[in-house]
Amino acid sequence: MAIEENKAIVRRFLEEAYSKGNLAVGDESLTDNVVLHTPDADIMGIEGWKKFATMFLTAFPDLQLTIDEMIAEGDKVVASWTCRGTHNGYLRSIAPTGKQVTWTGIAIYRLAGGKIEHIWGMNDALGMMKQLGVIPSG
Repeated sequence: MAIEENKAIVRRFLEEAYSKGNLAVGDESLTDNVVLHTPDADIMGIEGWKKFATMFLTAFPDLQLTIDEMIAEGDKVVASWTCRGTHNGYLRSIAPTGKQVTWTGIAIYRLAGGKIEHIWGMNDALGMMKQLGVIPSG
């Protein structure tokens, strides 16, 4: 698959899922055995990803993701992004604060057969927690 096609798949996946809350895009963009590698755990399969994404979309119902940069080579695409949202729902065990927060992230996506097969993701959870007031800013 061409590099520009891979970038388009990742762009559509991120924008549809996180800015529009359309988790059905996962059924079209992810392989059945997709693995999302996070600092906490490996999340397996489309349904696992949907639960992970739902956690953020529930915590930040007005979530907007902006892709800052995309770089691609071979079967991999790297995307960095900025997320903005208002904390109006539970984020794991953190009660809603009503605070508007902004955080950044980056991920490497490996594609196979026109779908995303692996995601290695990292976001600024510490910065988000400081903005929410859960962790002191000092």
